[in-house]
Amino acid sequence: MVSFHSRLFGLGMTDLRASFGLSFDEGAWLNTFANAPQLLIAPAVGWLVATFGIRRILVPAALLYALTSALIPTTTGFTALVLLHVVHGLLLGIFVPATLMIILRNLPMKWWITGIALYAFRTAFTANAGTALVDIYVQHLGWQFLYWQDVFLAPLLALLAWFGAPAEKVNRDMLERADWGGMMLFGAGLTLLFIAVDQGNRLNWFQSGLVITTLIGGLTLILAFFINEMVVETPWAHVRAISARNVLLILSVSLLYTMAAASNTALVPNYLSAVAHLRPEQIGTVLIQWVCIPLVLLTPVAVWAMHRTDGRLIIATGLVCFGVASYLGTGLTSQWNGDNFRTILVLQAAGHILTFMPIIVLAVANGNPKNAIATGAYIQVMRLLAVQVVQSLMTTYIRKGEQVQSYLIGLNVERGSHASTTSLAALSHKVSGAGEALAHSRATSLLSQNVQAQATVLAYINAFWLTFFCAVGGLIILAFVTKAPKGPLTT
Repeated sequence: MVSFHSRLFGLGMTDLRASFGLSFDEGAWLNTFANAPQLLIAPAVGWLVATFGIRRILVPAALLYALTSALIPTTTGFTALVLLHVVHGLLLGIFVPATLMIILRNLPMKWWITGIALYAFRTAFTANAGTALVDIYVQHLGWQFLYWQDVFLAPLLALLAWFGAPAEKVNRDMLERADWGGMMLFGAGLTLLFIAVDQGNRLNWFQSGLVITTLIGGLTLILAFFINEMVVETPWAHVRAISARNVLLILSVSLLYTMAAASNTALVPNYLSAVAHLRPEQIGTVLIQWVCIPLVLLTPVAVWAMHRTDGRLIIATGLVCFGVASYLGTGLTSQWNGDNFRTILVLQAAGHILTFMPIIVLAVANGNPKNAIATGAYIQVMRLLAVQVVQSLMTTYIRKGEQVQSYLIGLNVERGSHASTTSLAALSHKVSGAGEALAHSRATSLLSQNVQAQATVLAYINAFWLTFFCAVGGLIILAFVTKAPKGPLTT
């Protein structure tokens, strides 16, 4: 539900704006209000589950989430929409962290790697299947099912949690020693940072007072959180939870993996839409065939390998897959369509499961079991904030790169030059059937469009190079990770 919602909401925003009668700015803010609250609650979910138990956290949250999902499509008025989406986002922030806690608290140890593999699988699968699902909902069932799918799924989640999780007593000791200040400072700080990043590209980053204010406010609260964790008697998520050398290195690899993975989640689908002009159903078909199906086939292989070999080798294999895919992407031309990305997409599918799953396994295996709740909190930061930062920065990188390339190409399109005159003559001949009077102006317009298209292609090529170097950087850092202590997650 969480992964599909994030993907469906972003892809379906055009239809949602039209259905709710929102302006572009209101739609952008609705997206922020729908996702930022996840960071307010997600880092603390591990503590909540450990204190109150799975049932008390998941069951009421799932049922309230189903009710909220049912109400949103029938709501009018921007204020009411914002309030419902804030509640919606808060509840969404509970589900994924709770899943990780279920794996480590309730599954037998022999199933931990399988559970983590499914946890990792759903991120890549939903990111690539979301495009096709949006098309099915919007074109055939109705845009309301972007929300109403969860009216059916959330009660099922509540039912499974009720019968699958043990009945646990409230941990009075943890409740009495709760670090409420630390949890509130961390969650509020991360939320402000998310708002700054999410709105940054639209408001031109440091040209906006809002972005600067939320960025400074978020960093100030995060600093106050770290100070709080050093002075309180029972810190909730002290930085020492991730201070172990291997854990820090693995989290750094995770950040570079997130950058490399943008070659799949951002570059390929956006290129197919912006340059190849494929319809959503065409893009969705390509992604399902060449990413989702290979993911289904490769996940059991990754689990099998994780049980039998060093996780560092599996991560290295995954990063190599991303590196090769990005290198192939640098051969991009304006003539590429979905079929040209087949090899790239299969490599990216392998890269996702072979990198993300062992990263989580090794992060947990190298950490202190006593600090599992704190480690889980920092993992959620990487999952939510790092992904949003990467997406926003990649969008800005492509936009700025396109402007630079358009300017550089334009320098070679000189009025009256032989190349320009020849190109205009050829284009004028093609459109001469519409009338000689309009032929020249239309040819000029087509030439401008060609320049813009080539600038976009060059910007995407540079972006593929960026993701390539991120994969290489991940491999370099990985070389310094030492073997994890032997335990239930390592050989």
